Amino acid sequence: MTHSEYRFSKDQLIRAVHYDKKDRPSPSSPDSFGPETARKVRNFHQSFPGYRPTPLVSLDGLAGELGIRSLHVKDESFRFGLNAFKVLGGSYGIGTYIARKLGLDISDLPYEAMLSREVRKKLGPVTFITATDGNHGRGIAWTASQLGQKCVVYMPKGSARERLENIRSLGAEASVTEVNYDATVRLAREHARKNGWVLVQDTAWDGYEEIPGWIMEGYTTMAAEAKDQLQGQKPSHVFLQAGVGTMAGAVCAYFASLYGREDRPVISIIEPDQADCLYKTAGAGDGRTHAVTGDMKSIMAGLCCGEPCSLAWKVLKDHADHFISMPDCIAAEGMRILGSPLPGDRRIISGESGASTLGLVAEVLRNPDLRQLKEDLGLDQDSRILCFSTEGATDRENYKRIVWDGAYSLGR
Repeated sequence: MTHSEYRFSKDQLIRAVHYDKKDRPSPSSPDSFGPETARKVRNFHQSFPGYRPTPLVSLDGLAGELGIRSLHVKDESFRFGLNAFKVLGGSYGIGTYIARKLGLDISDLPYEAMLSREVRKKLGPVTFITATDGNHGRGIAWTASQLGQKCVVYMPKGSARERLENIRSLGAEASVTEVNYDATVRLAREHARKNGWVLVQDTAWDGYEEIPGWIMEGYTTMAAEAKDQLQGQKPSHVFLQAGVGTMAGAVCAYFASLYGREDRPVISIIEPDQADCLYKTAGAGDGRTHAVTGDMKSIMAGLCCGEPCSLAWKVLKDHADHFISMPDCIAAEGMRILGSPLPGDRRIISGESGASTLGLVAEVLRNPDLRQLKEDLGLDQDSRILCFSTEGATDRENYKRIVWDGAYSLGR
C-alpha cells in the first residue's frame, strides 16, 4: 500500500491510496455480486413497466482528445424516469423483503405478482423509512408508491429543495433534518424501531446487513447492462464514485467475479475530499472502518457520507486498486465536459456526483502536473475506460450555476 499526494493547481490536491496484490494475499470471493446474481436481479427489474437498459455512451471524440483507446459512460439519468441509478437497489431491496416476508423467492415475485390482491392481503400495510441525500430516497418513495405502500424519508441539513419536492411528489412523507447524513441515518433507524417501520437503508452496520446486501445486489443490474453493451470489449479501467460505497462495492465485485482476480479491470474508487471515509479507511490499513465527522460541504451531495458501509468495504478492501480523494472543482469540470461534448460525441447531462469520475479521468489525462498519477493508475494510449454517470441534473439550480456560470472552476 502506498500513499500519494498530487498537486494539480496552486492550492488543489488529489490524494490517493494505491493497493498492490501483495497487500491482499487471500482476497474474499466477490461471487455473491457476480453474473449469476446479476441475472436474477435483472430479471426482477425487467418485470417493471418501463424498464430498459440505460444508454452506454461511447465518447470517441473525447477519447481521442485524451489520448486513450476508448471511453464509455453509462448514463443513469434515464433510469425509470427518476434521473438516477439508486432505484435499482431500493426496488430490489424492498422486493426481496416482501418476498421473504411471504416465504417466497424474489424470482417468484415479479412486479405484477407484487401488485396482486392476494399478495397485498397477505402482506398488509407496510411503512418503509429511509435516510437519503436525494436519489436513494426518491427510489424508495417511487417503489413504495408503485406498490401502494407508505414511505417516510429523512434528508440531511442542506439538502436541495428540488430533491425534497421530487420525493414528496411520489407520495412520501419527506422532511429535512438539522443534522448531517450519518446522524440522519441514525434518526431513521430510531424511528423505524419505535414505530415498527421497515428501514430500507443503503448502508450496513453490525446487526443490519441483510437489506443493505439486497440493495447492493440490486446495483448489479447496472454493471451487467454495461457488460452486455460493451459487446465483448473488456474495459482496462473502471472508475466508481462512492458515498457509503454500496454501488462501488457491488460493481467492483461484479467485474472481479466476471473476469477473475488476474484479468479484472483496474478499479479506482473516487470520493469528495470533504467526505472521503473509504480513502481514510483504506489508508489506515488497520482492518477497521474510519469515519468523517461534522459538516461535509461538497457539491457532490450524493457522496457526502461519513461512515463506510461495512458490506461494501469487505469487497472494496480486497478488489479495488486505488482510493482517491479529490476536490469539488474536478467534479464541476466533469459536468462541463459532458455537457459540452466534442463534435460527434453525445451530450450527457450529469450531476455533481455523476460527473465526478469523468472529471477525474479528464483532469489526470490533460494536466501534465498529474503525470505521476496517470502512471500510478496505469493509464496510457491503450486504456479502455468505463465510467458511470450515476445521476442527471437532480438539482437544476446548482447545475446551471456550475455549467453556465463556471462555479467551482479549476482557475487555470
